[in-house]
Amino acid sequence: MLAQEIIIKPIITEKSNDGLQSGKYTFRVAKKATKIQIANAVEALFNVRVLNVNTMIVKGKEKRVGANTGKRPDWKKAIVKIDTNPTEKKYLTKGAKEVKVDKKYKDSIDEFMGA
Repeated sequence: MLAQEIIIKPIITEKSNDGLQSGKYTFRVAKKATKIQIANAVEALFNVRVLNVNTMIVKGKEKRVGANTGKRPDWKKAIVKIDTNPTEKKYLTKGAKEVKVDKKYKDSIDEFMGA
């Protein structure tokens, strides 16, 4: 699946806006997407570093028009926590050489609120 197919749209509610200060963003995602696929898609689309992903299946509501009843489809929601303080990562290789990861990450998703 492509990253654009996994992330369908952001969810903007009062509760999701409260999580923005702590780096938590809420998205509607493809129902078959896994947590690893969601994390990779968010990193690819928004150039941020994902720390963890929580997913849940939201049950569709029962709707009624007159005497007829129907059900909206179930969908999947993901709450993605990003790194709000990205720093350069260092690690040791064989021979005790220190290597830096010099990829630049953003500290927020600017496109989330339409800014």
